[in-house]
Amino acid sequence: LLTFSRILVIPVIIVGFYFDSPYSNWTTFCLFTYAGVTDYLDGKLARTWKVTSALGQMLDPIADKLLVAAVLFMLVVSELIHGPLVVAALIILLREILISGLREFLSFIGKSLPVSPLAKWKTAMQFVAISILLLGDTMTPFPATLIGSVLLWISAIITLATGYSYILLATKYIGNSSNSIDSNN
Repeated sequence: LLTFSRILVIPVIIVGFYFDSPYSNWTTFCLFTYAGVTDYLDGKLARTWKVTSALGQMLDPIADKLLVAAVLFMLVVSELIHGPLVVAALIILLREILISGLREFLSFIGKSLPVSPLAKWKTAMQFVAISILLLGDTMTPFPATLIGSVLLWISAIITLATGYSYILLATKYIGNSSNSIDSNN
């Protein structure tokens, strides 16, 4: 239920983002923060109560990626993320696509790539950075855009580190399986 709510909040954030009001910044901030908190709670409750499902395990990372990608895209298109900061956003998006593809391939050969503790921190940092960037400098007593930009770069660096570690971990599986996979597919 919490995972579905994160997916359902995406169009609401998108609509709220395009209202020209300082309150829309706070609304999108609150909605995105809600999504981040529900991501944390979803995992915590599933582990605490030992209640997991294959559907939930599949949808949870998809919900995160859809949410982050949609909002980063909106921030770039609206030029709230511009210049070199676009590189940080691209690092985040491209790593997510790469690791998702890698996980899918590993699943195909019967292997898994468990989420690392650093990757959980990466997700949390991305949610915080993007939330603050959604605020912008409207009606904030602090330089939200500057803080969000710095945090997005930190997120991008952690994203690179976790992507690199996943690739290194996966190479042992890929090397061992290359003889048994039909290269014509």
